[in-house]
Amino acid sequence: MDVPEDIRKALSEHPCFCEEAHHSFARMHIPVAPRCNIQCNYCNRKFDCCNESRPGVTSEVLTPDQALAKVRAVKKEIPQLSVIGIAGPGDPLANENTFDALELIGKEMPDLTLCVSTNGLALPDCAQRLYELGVRFVTVTMNCLDPEVGARIYDAVIFNGKRYGGVEGAAILRDRQIEGIRKCVELKMLVKINIVMIPGINDSHIPDLVKKVRDMGVYIVNILPLIPVEGTKFSDIPAPTPLERRDMMDRCELDVKMMRHCRQCRADAIGLLNQDRSSEFVHIEGCGLRDNPIDAQIMVHDESKVAVATRDGLNVDSGFGNASEFRIYATDGDTVRFLKTVEIDRSGTVAGEDHRQHIQSIVSKLKDCGTVIVEEIGPMPTRILAELGVKVVIASGDVNAAIRQSRK
Repeated sequence: MDVPEDIRKALSEHPCFCEEAHHSFARMHIPVAPRCNIQCNYCNRKFDCCNESRPGVTSEVLTPDQALAKVRAVKKEIPQLSVIGIAGPGDPLANENTFDALELIGKEMPDLTLCVSTNGLALPDCAQRLYELGVRFVTVTMNCLDPEVGARIYDAVIFNGKRYGGVEGAAILRDRQIEGIRKCVELKMLVKINIVMIPGINDSHIPDLVKKVRDMGVYIVNILPLIPVEGTKFSDIPAPTPLERRDMMDRCELDVKMMRHCRQCRADAIGLLNQDRSSEFVHIEGCGLRDNPIDAQIMVHDESKVAVATRDGLNVDSGFGNASEFRIYATDGDTVRFLKTVEIDRSGTVAGEDHRQHIQSIVSKLKDCGTVIVEEIGPMPTRILAELGVKVVIASGDVNAAIRQSRK
């Protein structure tokens, strides 16, 4: 495959796209993207999990400004840093912070290569925007072509504010991935495809998938072994053996270049691929990183679900921290349907550590909602919800009107 002249040098220094580069050049993943728009049956993402090394795991979630400060600090300590990637812990393209961070870093440090890893659901809408921000390397995790196979891999796909499952959801994801990859290739971006090899689910299907992406102009393919993770639907499926994976790569390499040096990096990985130094840079002084992070799973927010601080179900009439209950609704932007009431325990104090724990308890109860509507909210819960990718709307008056307005 011919590589565009303007990105040849960047390619030679990109440790994930160029095997020779990973011995000499370092990468840094900035975890600015907690929100995800799909739920895979092999994925369980947690905050503050410093002892695990797998995709979707991070010890902290950063704002774009915090990410910029951390990149500055890391660059001073690791001069061979060449690539800044965004790979989660959710899907980068489901988070506006991704684009803000890319813009900040690209403007201040144009010598660094920008890279994004995505499931591809939002890629058709974002490819041009990524290109304009200077991104020339995109990785798409694509595990199948057949929606029947995809229905076994993906539990939910959230698209245009609606939740899809089964074959329907898998078909939407597949079609969007293909469209997004084509747009990136047309823009002369280099595309890498990650395929998670899941024994008994998609392994026999992988060679056909590789042929398809080859024909689309993909630069390189990375076949990853399933990591059975506790708390997921695939926790009992054994990982493919190294020999099984190697045989699959040997077979597929007849069609397209294979990445054989992947380390299945964390969402906050730093350093050479075989020498992750992320633990050295957690909570760096001066970067304003979050203290006392919430110990909670990063959820796939259902964009159709809205939490409203209301006592009577008619009006938005409570602040976030002083609400006695939240009512949960489902909406498509036109219709509004009541789902349930979430009671809030207000027996504790409203100051100091008790207040923080009270706020975190509320956040934990609402974290599967895509939007929270309140009459008022303080800076701490605003920041925490933003880091989780939850949209906050300040409103008063009619509940139904506020919910519909929140979708515009």
